[in-house]
Amino acid sequence: MSRWLLTSTERDNAHTRIDDAHPGETAWSTGNVVTPLVDGATYFAELYRVLEATTAGDVIMYAGWRIDGDQLLTDDPASAIIKVLDRAENRRVQVRALVWRSHTEQMDFSAEDNRKVAEELADEDDEHAEVLLDMRVRRGGAHHQKFVVIRHRDDATRDVAFVGGIDVAHSRRDDSTHHGDPQQQGLAPEFGPRPGWHDVHCAITGPAVADVETVFRERWEDPSPLSPAMHSRIRDQFSKVKDEATPLPPQASPPPAIEGGTHVVQLLRTYPHLHRGRAYPFAPAGERSIARAHLKAIAQARNFIYVEDQYLWSSSITAAFVDALSANPDLHLVAVLPHRPDLEGIGAQMQLEGRLEAMRQLAAAAPGRFAAYGIENHSGWPVYVHAKVIVVDDWYATIGSDNINRRSWTHDSELAALVIDEAGVDHSPYARSLRLRLAAEHLDRPLSGAAHDEAMTDCVSGRGLFEAYAASAADLQAWHDGGKAGTRPAGRLRGLTAPEIGRWTKRALEVPQRLLGDPDGRPRKLRKGGSF
Repeated sequence: MSRWLLTSTERDNAHTRIDDAHPGETAWSTGNVVTPLVDGATYFAELYRVLEATTAGDVIMYAGWRIDGDQLLTDDPASAIIKVLDRAENRRVQVRALVWRSHTEQMDFSAEDNRKVAEELADEDDEHAEVLLDMRVRRGGAHHQKFVVIRHRDDATRDVAFVGGIDVAHSRRDDSTHHGDPQQQGLAPEFGPRPGWHDVHCAITGPAVADVETVFRERWEDPSPLSPAMHSRIRDQFSKVKDEATPLPPQASPPPAIEGGTHVVQLLRTYPHLHRGRAYPFAPAGERSIARAHLKAIAQARNFIYVEDQYLWSSSITAAFVDALSANPDLHLVAVLPHRPDLEGIGAQMQLEGRLEAMRQLAAAAPGRFAAYGIENHSGWPVYVHAKVIVVDDWYATIGSDNINRRSWTHDSELAALVIDEAGVDHSPYARSLRLRLAAEHLDRPLSGAAHDEAMTDCVSGRGLFEAYAASAADLQAWHDGGKAGTRPAGRLRGLTAPEIGRWTKRALEVPQRLLGDPDGRPRKLRKGGSF
C-alpha cells in the first residue's frame, strides 16, 4: 500500500505543517471514510445538507476558483449559496472564504462575480463572515483549489471536508443524465443551449479533515498582500472587501478515526515558486506533490491507467505515460476528455495544439492500447468533461482540482485527495468502485446496488473496461453514421482522435501555448533538470 504514497521527504516541502501531526515519514492520515460524489448535483445536495445543519460556534472554510452567489444547491430557491452562508453566519457560525481574485471579465474570467460575493457576504459590521479575494499567484496564474471544510464545535464526529474539481458556480449542478444546470455559464456553441457538465468531488470524514483544514489555514495566514496590483488595493478601500485576514479560531484536534474506516488519505498539492518577497511561507520554493505522486504511480503502472480530465497537454507531462506504455506491453490507458475546448478563438486553438501533441505521442507509443473518448447526453449534445480523476492499477486513485498539464503540476495552486483502501488485498476497493461507478455512467448501466455489481462484471479488469468502452463507442458511432436510424444504442462514449491542425498553424501556436496556456512554475534549477 505505502508504495503508492509519498513520504514526507518525497513531498519535498519542509516548510509546510500539513504532516506535523503524522509520525516520522508518514505523510497521510488513516481511519477515514471517503465518498466519491459524481456530478455536481450530488455534491451540491450533500454540501447543502451539511451547511444547513451547522450551529453556533461551528466553522465553515471555503476555497474556490469561482463562486456565483445565486447558484442553487438544490431546486429550492432558498438553497442559493449566498443565502445558505448568510443564514449560517446569522446562526453565529464562523464563515471564512478564500476566493481567487481572478483576471478581468474581458478575458472570460469571473473577477466581478467573485467580488460581488465578497461584498455581499462580508458585511463590515459582522464578525462572523469574511471573504478574501486572493491574488497571491504567479503572473497569469490562478488559485484553482476547490474545497470546503466544516468543523463542528460540539461534535467532531460530524466534521467533513469536500475536495475535488467542482466550484459552487453556474453550470456545475448537473446530474448523471447530463442535460445541464438550469443556471448556465456560456460555453462554446457546440455544447448546445444548456450544456451538460461532468465532474467529480469527494466527501472526507475522519482525521484527514484536519489535514484539509491545514491547507486552508496555511493560505489564510499568509502575510503577503492579497493583491500586488495597486488599482485592486485602491478599489478594495472603497468597498467592503477586506485587504487582510483576521485570525481564525484556534484549530481543534483532528476528528477521531471512523469506526471501520479503512481509507488512507494523502493530500497532494501544487504551489508555484514565487520570487523573494512574495514566496509562500508554507512553500517558499513551491510544492509539487501532485506531480511527484502522479509520476511515482505512473512509473509503477502495469495493467491499466484510467483518466478523466478537462485537459491533456504537455509533452513534458505525457512523456511519463509514454514511458510507462512503452515499457509495459500489457499496460492500457483510457482517457475521458471534452469533445472540444469550452472556449472559442485563439484560446481553443492553443488548447487543441496541446492536445494534438499529447495524443500523437500516446497513440504512437501504444497502438491499440491508448484510447480517448468524449461523452454525449441522450439528446446527442456533447457533455463538457471537467473531472480530474486518475486511477492506476486499481490501487492509486485521486480526485482533485488538478489537470494533466504543466500548469496544474507546477504553476497554479491545486489540491487533490489520494485515497488508498487498506481493506484491499490485490486492489483498493475504493479505487475500483470509483472507476466502475464512472464507467457505469458512461456505458448507461446501473449506477449502484446489486444491479450495478452484476452489470459491471465485464469491466472489473482494466482490459475488460478498455474493450467495453471501445465496443460501446463503436456502436454509438455506427448509429450516428447510419443517420440515427433505429433505437439509439446504450452508452454515451464517442471516440476522440488527435485534432487536425495545419503545420504552420501548429508552429504559430506552440510558443503562446507553452508560455500562456501551459506555463511552468518550477524553480529554475528544476526546470533545467527536467524534474519536479
